[in-house]
Amino acid sequence: MHSATYPPSDSDKPASTVMRMEQIGFEAPTALLARHGLQLQRVAAGEPIPGSFWGDEEAGIIGNTVYARDDTPVHSLLHEAGHLIVLPQERRPDVHTDATDSIEEEDATCYLQIVLADQLPGVGRARLMADMDAWGYSFRLGSTRAWFEQDAGEALKFLQERGLI
Repeated sequence: MHSATYPPSDSDKPASTVMRMEQIGFEAPTALLARHGLQLQRVAAGEPIPGSFWGDEEAGIIGNTVYARDDTPVHSLLHEAGHLIVLPQERRPDVHTDATDSIEEEDATCYLQIVLADQLPGVGRARLMADMDAWGYSFRLGSTRAWFEQDAGEALKFLQERGLI
């Protein structure tokens, strides 16, 4: 059974409560992504984000590059980066906008984005999980924390088997 759903409908998105890239800057996320063989490309304010599946301020992915603006939610950046990280490197160059239809990879991506948040100063997993809940991620246990702590064993196993955690 699929345990995570992302993102909510546009009408459910809370615009003001989640942490945005402008609050943490691009230096630490750029270094974090580089450790995983990815580039972070900053997009100018008001410009469309290349490779954004959901549009608006949501991060985008094309090949090994993650695109974000100052108003991009940090959870969105980490989610899209997570999609590329869980993919075998040989599949990354073919990615444009949509990384996968795999429920297993989606769950692993959600788990990984939470873990990666601990590597960003001023973010951390507690804040990221709160932002995921505020944004409207849907988990069968009702909250991101409950899913992460009680229902994400298969996602963790997926990541461990691939040496990603």
